[in-house]
Amino acid sequence: MGIALLPLQAFASPPPVDKVQAAIEWAQQQPSAKQPQPRQTKAPLVIAHRGASGYVPEHTLAAYALAALQGADYIEPDLVMTRDGQLVARHDNELGLTTDVAQRPEFADRKRTQSVDGRSLEGWFSEDFTLAELKTLRAIERIPQQRPGNTRFDGQFEIPTLQEIIDLVKRLEALQQRTIGLYPETKHPTHFQQRDLAMEKPLLAVLERNGYDSAEASVFIQSFEVENLKTLSTLTPLRLVQLLWIEGQPYDQQVLGSDLGYQQMITPEGLQNIASYAAGIGPEKGMVIPRDAAGNLSAPTSLVADAHAAGLKVHPYTFRAENAFLPSSLRTGSDPAERGDIDAELRAFLATGIDGLFIDQPDIAVRLRQQR
Repeated sequence: MGIALLPLQAFASPPPVDKVQAAIEWAQQQPSAKQPQPRQTKAPLVIAHRGASGYVPEHTLAAYALAALQGADYIEPDLVMTRDGQLVARHDNELGLTTDVAQRPEFADRKRTQSVDGRSLEGWFSEDFTLAELKTLRAIERIPQQRPGNTRFDGQFEIPTLQEIIDLVKRLEALQQRTIGLYPETKHPTHFQQRDLAMEKPLLAVLERNGYDSAEASVFIQSFEVENLKTLSTLTPLRLVQLLWIEGQPYDQQVLGSDLGYQQMITPEGLQNIASYAAGIGPEKGMVIPRDAAGNLSAPTSLVADAHAAGLKVHPYTFRAENAFLPSSLRTGSDPAERGDIDAELRAFLATGIDGLFIDQPDIAVRLRQQR
């Protein structure tokens, strides 16, 4: 099943001197890597969700490099803060699901329980580690039940910093002679603000230092929260994207005692409000085409048209090829890890007029876009 990947010895501890070059050379050897053809249109954008995370553990230099070689227009690093105020790429500040920290006896005493975005979580948290300590950890596959093949890379990749990701992107841009964008997400911004680790200014400082400082820069900054995007809109001309979930409300709105919820935010009036501080929305894909009681795609909603009427781009998330994530009628067999007919799902969403999409297997979306 899937695409066979080659083992990577260069990332075993100790790491190579030039980690960026090692990631590129490794990615170039993969069967799914290719030199992308120039795009004939400006849309839809293919955004590599946490890198090419359908092939290699997410948020690693290898995942980002492979995504770029597959032709992704943007790579998406989720960002969290370290104890010493550094930005690193992890899906969450809790490290147990994506690193080998649980097998590290030297960090056993760091395990604790705390509230994150109003939920009690037990584990190891990025804000309790310095960057140097995090660099001793290695990534593991976050969803091994759906991606057992990726587990063969457990323990081989480091946690990258934002600067390392930018260095990788610039090296790949020179190699491929094309622009590769960054699509960072600020994870748990209120949580980090409450711990004197606010991430907005450090994020902008890194981006500006690397030349990303205008509305034309190949950067989107995204967040599920509202107030940090509004703050960013006063500090930077970079494009911002409001992420949306199918229910509930942004955590910062809970803290503020506001009644603003995600369903209110997707009304025409709510979208106009978003347009006052953001350039686009990132809705959960079921908000664009819901699924019926049988788990199959139903009719599209008016969200894309309503957002476009407000002047907003629409980049839904997350498209994944495995049965576990597909509509019932598009699955192949009963194995949740088997690939189903993601092409049919993507075609249905592309027909709605979306401006981009987040996908774990960027090569599939690139291929379909070229066919169109």
